[in-house]
Amino acid sequence: MIKTQRQKQSRGVIFSQVGPIFNDFYTKVLPFELTGAQKRVLKEIRQDTATGHQMNRLLQGDVGSGKTMVALLTILLAADNGFQSCLVAPTEILSNQHAANFSEMLEGLPVTVKLLTGSVKSASRRKILEELANGSLQILIGTHAILEDPVLFKNLGLAIIDEQHRFGVAQRARIWKKAQIPPHVLVMTATPIPRTLAMTAYNDLDYSVIDELPPGRQPVRTVQRYEYNRPKVMDFIKAEIKKGRQAYVIFPLIEESEKLDYENLMKGYENLKAYFPEPSYYVSMVHGRQKQEVRETNMKRFISGDTQIMVATTVIEVGVHISNATVMVIESAEKFGLSQLHQLRGRVGRGADQSYCILVTGNKLGAEAKERIRIMCETTDGFRIAEKDMELRGPGDIAGTRQSGLLDFKLSDIVRDRDILQQAVKAASELLEKDPELDLPIHAGLRQQLMHEKGKTPWSRIS
Repeated sequence: MIKTQRQKQSRGVIFSQVGPIFNDFYTKVLPFELTGAQKRVLKEIRQDTATGHQMNRLLQGDVGSGKTMVALLTILLAADNGFQSCLVAPTEILSNQHAANFSEMLEGLPVTVKLLTGSVKSASRRKILEELANGSLQILIGTHAILEDPVLFKNLGLAIIDEQHRFGVAQRARIWKKAQIPPHVLVMTATPIPRTLAMTAYNDLDYSVIDELPPGRQPVRTVQRYEYNRPKVMDFIKAEIKKGRQAYVIFPLIEESEKLDYENLMKGYENLKAYFPEPSYYVSMVHGRQKQEVRETNMKRFISGDTQIMVATTVIEVGVHISNATVMVIESAEKFGLSQLHQLRGRVGRGADQSYCILVTGNKLGAEAKERIRIMCETTDGFRIAEKDMELRGPGDIAGTRQSGLLDFKLSDIVRDRDILQQAVKAASELLEKDPELDLPIHAGLRQQLMHEKGKTPWSRIS
């Protein structure tokens, strides 16, 4: 009902034309041919944004499938129609990277790109806020800083949320308040959180899929190794570095055991430096406790190839693209969730060379950890991983703000009973076509049950 009402009532801004900015970029700048899947998704977005209804679309594409290029082309579509866009990313590293890439690709086109994060100095921040308010700034990229109240747009037409699983539902809701007519919303993720999968099963969201990788990409080979195999793992990294490649070594950082994890990270860093002594090798480190400048310097050194090994916590989880990195070693892999493991693995395999993900685990594993490691070694398909994640964690509360945990159904299981759920969605749609407000006496019981459910905040409107 929420979806049909939204489609009837939710006014959306209209992107009526594909104009010169989009066309110039597409014909003269785009560095490669789009895949068939990217073209199909763009067509779906074009249809959505031309209807006069607000788009609320989830873009699911596996790590490295080209979601960011679809986002950029959608932003240019908004610009051609006189609207501003914002792209919200979960980390400063990722926001900086998007801003640098977009600025470089859009050079010479009549659009401006600015970056807004927590560490932007107040004079620059003031200038950005002025340009947003007067409409001279078309594209704003940033972190949660974009969601803060002082950030006001003249005519925001499109909001893109990157790595959707890292944002809480309430945070995403704040974007709706940034324009008089709610902007079109495109949420992108490589591993949908269970709650999103559940919403998809319930037909609450429009859903686009990029289901092919750009040509020339090879799947990442994933293996498990126990603690006692560490010397062999180190030798393997050495062999890859000899070929001119680079490697990541990731340590967990979990709030409950943060002090202990931090000590492990430092110890791991020292051990690696012993295995890979200077000046033959250089190792850099990135983690959340470092000053922003130190973190950025260390990242830049890895990007430019001055260091061969990057030791990091999950700060590196999303969006960092270094095509020369071919090895991802994840320490204490049993401590990570499935979607995190999949995201981390996605940092390698971005060039044409064969890449590897090595999951280093303790010698004794619980049943659930064993299952997570098994599925990671078995498949690189983000869909299968997300389904498995939901099976293990539960799909969360669709109408609420909890993003995983079991649904309070008596009988049905959202993974096992997907066929029945799809039939239920179809039956509900047909019923609403005949009786949109459930006014007929025969539907009185159903209407009563829904009114009882409606006491909850309607979070399910927000993807």
